[in-house]
Amino acid sequence: MSQLYDCRDAFAQALEEAARNDPRIVVVINDSLGSSKLKGFKAAFPQRLINVGIAEQNMVGVAAGLANGGKIPFVSGASPFLTARALEQIKVDLAYSQANVKLCGMSSGLAYGELGPTHHSIEDLAWTRAIANLTVVVPADPLETAQAIHEAARLPGPFFLRISRMPVPQVHPADYRFRLGKASWLRQGSDVTLIATGVMVARALEAAALLANEGIEAAVLNMATIRPLDREAVIEAARRSGAIVTVEEHTVYGGLGGAVAEVVVTTYPVPMRILGVPGVFAPTGSPEYLLEHFGLTPAGIRAAALELLKARAEQ
Repeated sequence: MSQLYDCRDAFAQALEEAARNDPRIVVVINDSLGSSKLKGFKAAFPQRLINVGIAEQNMVGVAAGLANGGKIPFVSGASPFLTARALEQIKVDLAYSQANVKLCGMSSGLAYGELGPTHHSIEDLAWTRAIANLTVVVPADPLETAQAIHEAARLPGPFFLRISRMPVPQVHPADYRFRLGKASWLRQGSDVTLIATGVMVARALEAAALLANEGIEAAVLNMATIRPLDREAVIEAARRSGAIVTVEEHTVYGGLGGAVAEVVVTTYPVPMRILGVPGVFAPTGSPEYLLEHFGLTPAGIRAAALELLKARAEQ
């Protein structure tokens, strides 16, 4: 079995590296020092970490003020609370004002499975993707996480980075270079394309291997940037394979699947299936249980691809 990693470790290490290179970088948190894995940052830069307590709206407002003063704030907190509680501040104080603030939604998706629907963050992509001027990035592994942090620090404007605590394998080669707004082809195939994001990328690769055992060649496309979406890669996927399955640890409404479908239906219509949480509140249970419950497993992705190909053949 491949070694598994926590992307929060890569996030914390990359942020410390970026802060050493740029004294403008500061961190604003909401009592999430441990869960954000930023104890090392606090030890290294005690004057550059601000803990506002459990007050997410204030946290985003403080970050906007710091940005107006020339700082580059990275705001870190559990994604369900960072996005849901502070959505107005994200829209007005950051996106509308184009403030140079980097939002880091930690433990996103179903990672807090045992804590129930109040802690599940399965709507955050829909909310953030709908806001103008806000860049939305969902890294798939530690390498991509680290590079996305450095890219966010380098580029101006507001970012939302969705970072999971679920362990994932390394899916990219060592020479991979993250490019904002560009998807990465991890596997080639002409029968169907699996477009995934975040923790689902590794599962899509496993599903492609299962399909290959049945003589079906599935391409795998890692869509790390949700906004701006790589439209050219989506169109290429539609043209090459004529069938697309999207996979995300998020509601099927408004996230990756919706973004891909918007491109497909207006440019190169092909049959699609959108895998995710099907418009319900998820039950309480371990992340592994919830992924199994919603078919967000290699076997579930395989089954969806087979069903799509069967339906296409019968048309």
